[in-house]
Amino acid sequence: MEQELGEEGDDEAVKRAVGVSLVVLLSLIILAGGAYGVYSFLNRNEVAVTNVKKTGKAKVREEDVSIPTVRFVDITSSCGVDFQHVNGFVDEKLLPQTMGGGVAFIDYDNDGDQDLFFVNANYWDRERPAGEAVPTMQMYCNDGTGNFSNTTAEVGLAASFYGMGVAVGDYDNDGWRDLYVTAVGENRLFRNEKGQFKDVTETAGVAGMGKDWGSSCGFFDYNNDGRLDLFVCNYLDWSAKDELSLEITLTGQIPGYAKPQIMPGTFPYLFRNEGDGTFTDVSEESGIQIVDPQNKRPLNKSLGLSFVDVNGDGWQDVFVANDTVRNLLLVNQKDGTFLEDGERSNIAYDDKGNARGAMGIDAARFRSDDSLGFIIGNFALEPASLYVKQGNNPIFTDESIGTGLGPETRIELTFGMFFFDYDLDGRLDILTANGHLEEEIQMKFKRQTYLQAPHLFWNAGEEQRSEFVTVDHRKCGKDLCKPIAGRGLAYADIDSDGDLDVVITAVGSHPRILRNDLAGDHHWLEVSLDAGKLNRDGYGSTIAVFCGDKKMERFVSPTRSYLSQTQIPAHFGLGENASIDRIVVTWPDGQQQELVDVKADQRLTVAKQSSDPN
Repeated sequence: MEQELGEEGDDEAVKRAVGVSLVVLLSLIILAGGAYGVYSFLNRNEVAVTNVKKTGKAKVREEDVSIPTVRFVDITSSCGVDFQHVNGFVDEKLLPQTMGGGVAFIDYDNDGDQDLFFVNANYWDRERPAGEAVPTMQMYCNDGTGNFSNTTAEVGLAASFYGMGVAVGDYDNDGWRDLYVTAVGENRLFRNEKGQFKDVTETAGVAGMGKDWGSSCGFFDYNNDGRLDLFVCNYLDWSAKDELSLEITLTGQIPGYAKPQIMPGTFPYLFRNEGDGTFTDVSEESGIQIVDPQNKRPLNKSLGLSFVDVNGDGWQDVFVANDTVRNLLLVNQKDGTFLEDGERSNIAYDDKGNARGAMGIDAARFRSDDSLGFIIGNFALEPASLYVKQGNNPIFTDESIGTGLGPETRIELTFGMFFFDYDLDGRLDILTANGHLEEEIQMKFKRQTYLQAPHLFWNAGEEQRSEFVTVDHRKCGKDLCKPIAGRGLAYADIDSDGDLDVVITAVGSHPRILRNDLAGDHHWLEVSLDAGKLNRDGYGSTIAVFCGDKKMERFVSPTRSYLSQTQIPAHFGLGENASIDRIVVTWPDGQQQELVDVKADQRLTVAKQSSDPN
């Protein structure tokens, strides 16, 4: 979030910064050898970094790139979704009011289509306007064609609290996906009992301490026992009383929101699933509670969360995006503990050794090789990050500048962010949800606005000069490009036509549901996993699709973006390929399963084969 001291919102400030940069650059040229030594000593990263992507392929001119036309159409008013997010603002500015709520795609009734769940907040008790209805979470049932009906009350989810993030997963392995919701206050676990939800928080033991500010969360199996465990990010050690006592102003007499730099961080939680409906808090013993060496207090100010096997050892690692403090890469030690390796892996800071205001996050193999990339949405005037590593190399490089992603995201304040193949050409594109915190921000920084347009990047291919190219309204439709106070962001195929549709949440307002109206002859494939009695949806698995010499790989996890969950089934754009040579599923236990000669344009379920030879 906001780093006030680092934000320069006027042209004169930018000119001064450019002037200083030129002087520094000239000095480095004159004193090349000595300067490099000084840089290596002062830089907080332990590994020298370059933003120049190494490739043997010649770059072509951007004007030679032909961006496809794919229309995203706003169907919010016609699809039956009438959700309104309430942030609780009445007459006093409190930081939680800026953060928005998450959204999740979940097939809660097991009918094969993607339903929609929205997290809502509440009014602070002393401020609730007279006669105002108490806001609740909302569940919308999909009829399979992208039309929704509100089923909140009938499924038992009309609960009211100051909610933030959401996680989806079948934690009890009964074949029905459950919901976990973080909050400012006690978190909630809702068990899905054949389409009816029951609050089992107290029994399960996953409420937290009651005073926490929960943010992103997710189910994953950290100890490979076949039961989904729960990781919960917490943001700041915050109270309304403490913030109001600061008397923050934006400019002049206009009140402002407190800055995270002046507030303490707080530890995340790791809850181990015991398999009997209960969880055990193993946060301390697992090594995920990182202490700030300067003040000996919790380091984390966590907003983004991603699970991926970073080192290829078959165990799920955890990447945590932190706001104004370093990001954390928690490497699974395969004994119930994690080792924090963000600094050594060169993913903790930006390329200048500074922590950023990090929020939404996603991980993917977005190239045709074995490159692993993390994208992170950052604060205004902080470019989005793209950390990339090759194969078994443990060191990441920030390639945001060289790929074109960084320069195009510098102005925006980015919350939600993910990889997806919106045009089905086989390459993963990027979408961001943007919006500032301060409604009056333009009065202080003229280059900033409160409402900001989402930003779509088309993947032109790694051989292009700019790998990620901005898509404007002429190529994606005006509906996607309308400014919004964007926060949560998720994707799913809501109308069963094979392409991915999008939902964006807005703080204190209505969400935006955007139907992908792709036209053309590109093919697709959607793969669901059935692992049987344990970890039924196969969280932590990888699915690789081979078409000729092209390989596409997906990680099975819905925990992406910011506070949100995407659809669980893995989605592949196949371009002009009407068939697939082979599909290789690598299950969490390391077992591989292969399918050959698979037809495109279908929803495929792969059931795990028994490893027992008898």
